[in-house]
Amino acid sequence: MIRGIHHVGIHCHDIAKMIAFYTDALGFEMVGEFDWANEDKLDYIVDLESSMAKGAMMKSGTCYIELFQYAHPAPRNTLALTAADKGYTHICIDTDNIEEDFPRLIAAGLQVGGKNWVDMGHVRTLYCRDPEGNLIELQQCMPGNGMELKDAGKK
Repeated sequence: MIRGIHHVGIHCHDIAKMIAFYTDALGFEMVGEFDWANEDKLDYIVDLESSMAKGAMMKSGTCYIELFQYAHPAPRNTLALTAADKGYTHICIDTDNIEEDFPRLIAAGLQVGGKNWVDMGHVRTLYCRDPEGNLIELQQCMPGNGMELKDAGKK
C-alpha cells in the first residue's frame, strides 16, 4: 500500500548554504548528512555513472527534504528553474511493501528500465520514472531507520 510522498529531492550548488536556510529560515531539523563517491549500488539506484555527491536529509513535521550537491557528473542545467519549467529532481513515494507494490506499479506505467529495487539495509529503493519521464524514488523504509512515515493513512 502506498502511504504518501516521503521527501522531495533538491539539487543545489552550495549545500552548506541550503542547509543553513532550511534550518534557520524554515525550521527544518537535520536527520543526517552523507556523501558518496563512485559507489556501484548508489550509481545503480540514481542511474548515473561515477557519481559523487554530498547530501542531507532534513525533516519538518511529516515532510522530509533531501538536499544534494553533486561533484560528478556536472549538472546539465545550472540555471534555477522557474514556475514554467519542468520538474523537481525527484519525488519519493513511500510504500510499506516494495516487493508487493513494485510489479503493480510497473503494470500501471512506472518505468524502471528493467531494473529492480535495491536493499540498502535501512531502506529498499530505486529511482524510476513516471509515464512522462519525471524521476520518482520508490522506497520502503525499514523499521527503526528514523525516517518512517509513522501512522500515515491511519484514521
